[in-house]
Amino acid sequence: MAFLCLSFAKGMVFNMTNEKRIQLLDKNNKIIDMVIEKAKNYFPDDIALIGLTGSFSTGDYHEKSDLDLIIVNTTPRGWEIAYCFIFDDVGYDIYCTPWSPRIEAQSRLESPMVSCLLDLDVLYCAKPEYMEKLQAYRQNALDILALPIGKDCLERARKDLNLARQAFAEILLSDDAGTVRYASGTVVYNLVNALTNMNNTYIKRGIKRYLDSVLSYRYIPDHFEALYMAAINAESVDDIRHSTKALLQSVMNLHTNMIDEFTAKPHPTYENLQGTYEELWCNCRNKIIESVELGDQSYAFHAGCGAQNYLDEMNRTIGTPKYDLMRYFAPHNLPAFKEAFLSIMADYLDEYKKAGRTVEHFDTFEDLYQQFMSR
Repeated sequence: MAFLCLSFAKGMVFNMTNEKRIQLLDKNNKIIDMVIEKAKNYFPDDIALIGLTGSFSTGDYHEKSDLDLIIVNTTPRGWEIAYCFIFDDVGYDIYCTPWSPRIEAQSRLESPMVSCLLDLDVLYCAKPEYMEKLQAYRQNALDILALPIGKDCLERARKDLNLARQAFAEILLSDDAGTVRYASGTVVYNLVNALTNMNNTYIKRGIKRYLDSVLSYRYIPDHFEALYMAAINAESVDDIRHSTKALLQSVMNLHTNMIDEFTAKPHPTYENLQGTYEELWCNCRNKIIESVELGDQSYAFHAGCGAQNYLDEMNRTIGTPKYDLMRYFAPHNLPAFKEAFLSIMADYLDEYKKAGRTVEHFDTFEDLYQQFMSR
């Protein structure tokens, strides 16, 4: 029963006597043996492997640290081994991590728990093919981590930033201190994940080392530690809002700058412009003209938002100019809004001309029929 000797050798343990460490590791080995025994005897076809992760894997543990076991189940029945209990004043959560979707997500770096895959100390494996499967998932993750910073890792970071922005909305919507504080924590957590992805790495230790981990990254916002701690130390609701916004904005700005630096910008071409002007006309032009003629402010507002969304999508995906249509929305001067939109459409048409593309526009059905049937 020497499963944890390697963890002990990695040691980062402080304020613990050698006798206490030995007792703690012996207790954990007994629990590990117990779980493996049950897996072998009761779930031989349901549990693929069992491994150690967390503080006892990194050596960053203390007297009350729990035991983080990853139990990979291959069948729904394998979930029955899961068990939560308290032993010797320490809580334990024996849970399952199925190949799909959890380990698959880790292998694609789409989960913040990548260390559970890459740094797992395997203690039990039911069949050799399960170890081969684990190694294949690990290799996929390692291959992604070996790539230079670019579009893929920044896109993963974008998803984390979107989650942070969603949580920030709760900060703005609530006046309850506890709700606002928790929402701020959710923002900070997702920003840590965003920065981890922006640096194309993974979090190797738990929450106790989050700040240390991020500060070791190459790409972080200026004054990140001060911004991070300001969000945590903020006391009033207004302070939490202000500090969390500053932290969120700093990471968003860094993400924007990194996109500019590390990703190739799309540009309009004859091929990728095809149909985009016609689609803008189809989905937006007549709605905006009609809403303005009716003097319907709500209709014009929503039609304008739809047009803005489309224009933003074209800017992001094919590199057309960035148009800020909604800055011109004035509920008491809708004709000016319409003229601004038509001016943008004219400018968009110039992109067609630069690329040598003409608009698919027909005055007679016969011309449309001939063109459509000959394509």
